[in-house]
Amino acid sequence: MRHFPIFLALSERIVAVSGGGDAALAKLRLLMKTEAALHVYATAPAPEIEAWANEGRLSLHRRPLESTDLTGAALVYAADEDTVRDARTQTLAHEAGVLLNVVDNLADSQFITPAIVDRDPVTVAIGTEGAAPVLARAIKAHLEETLPAATGPLARIGQAFRKMAEHLPHGRARRDFWSAYYFDAGPRALPRGKAAVEQALDDLLAEHLDRRERPGFVSFVGSGPGDPDLLTLKARRLLDRADVVLYDRLAPQPILELARREALMIEVGKTGFGPSTPQESINALLVEHATKGAQVVRLKGGDPTLFARLDEEIDALTGHEIAYEIVPGITAASASVAAIGQSLTKRGRNASVRLLTAHDTEGFADHDWRALAAPGEVAAVYMGKRAARFLQGRLLMHAASPDTPVTIVANAARPTQAVIPASLATLAAALDACPDGPALILYGLAPRNALPTIHQIRQEVS
Repeated sequence: MRHFPIFLALSERIVAVSGGGDAALAKLRLLMKTEAALHVYATAPAPEIEAWANEGRLSLHRRPLESTDLTGAALVYAADEDTVRDARTQTLAHEAGVLLNVVDNLADSQFITPAIVDRDPVTVAIGTEGAAPVLARAIKAHLEETLPAATGPLARIGQAFRKMAEHLPHGRARRDFWSAYYFDAGPRALPRGKAAVEQALDDLLAEHLDRRERPGFVSFVGSGPGDPDLLTLKARRLLDRADVVLYDRLAPQPILELARREALMIEVGKTGFGPSTPQESINALLVEHATKGAQVVRLKGGDPTLFARLDEEIDALTGHEIAYEIVPGITAASASVAAIGQSLTKRGRNASVRLLTAHDTEGFADHDWRALAAPGEVAAVYMGKRAARFLQGRLLMHAASPDTPVTIVANAARPTQAVIPASLATLAAALDACPDGPALILYGLAPRNALPTIHQIRQEVS
């Protein structure tokens, strides 16, 4: 992030604009939404600028910008659309220590003006670091269509009520109150006018003051293979509302950033045959925070019902009469088989598929190797990196063909995804080429011919 987004207080502060043509007009249309003291310096201003000056909306100076004009200024725009004059404004701004924007010149600008969706006092700013103005406009158009016009009036009325809401306890009680106002009671009352909205706020506050504190609750949420686009809508919603998030070691940052900024984030990762958070500690944390009334998200990679020790954590909750829910996620087997363009089952090949873990709490896991070694069998092997030679040996001992196709999919559905085709005979050696990160072994399946991987596609695009 090269530009840090902030909202700058401009009330009665000077903003200088050098220029009177189209570039200056575009900036002024946005700046006039603020309470800044606008000063425009132009020898030949556009008629619109002259009209705004006559209306008292800005101060027009029919001369070039001078250094003394920048004393006390907050911002200055170089909008002359002339290289020499814009360079002069740039020099004056630097000498005065005033933040500068050179229109259509990102390299020489100290700040950029984002695309804006205005629902005063709610403002949405959209920036692309100057890389994709067309995309910014498209996002703005989408938000203009989807963000209700009532957002601004509801926010203004709610702002005046914030002192009253301080009677509610800090934290979730206030969040629940405001959520009920903005997304339910407020929109229903607004068509009847401001008085109706204020009455709805009074009624809602009384209701929430009388409400008993909600008990703690735990949501076991599947984060999928790591691509935020593969999260369910419910998973996103729960992350946004959570007070506490307990997450696995491999949870990617883009998914963690979907949690509320105020949420307590606790890593409780496990590493196969390596440093791990004891399961007893995870259970204790779930109980501790839920007992205090927190809404807890236990964020698990893939699907929480597959090789995720879910039952042990549920048992810990039920032992303390703590309610919970399970939110499915896309498991690694689904993401991996999608990456190689195949299906887990196929008519005439296999009517069933095995989901196996390569190791358990006791070490390498044993399975029905004789059945798995039969021709046409398909299995998705989780956590198989360290157990590859063990798996290979057991299957070959039970007469599996050395030519049986095997595919390793590392970091499925992530930008670093890698697909490594192999056979049972070369499985252990193929893992030497496997990158860091989670990997799943698809036994009995080969990538579809000429299928580009997600990683290859992303490389070509970039």
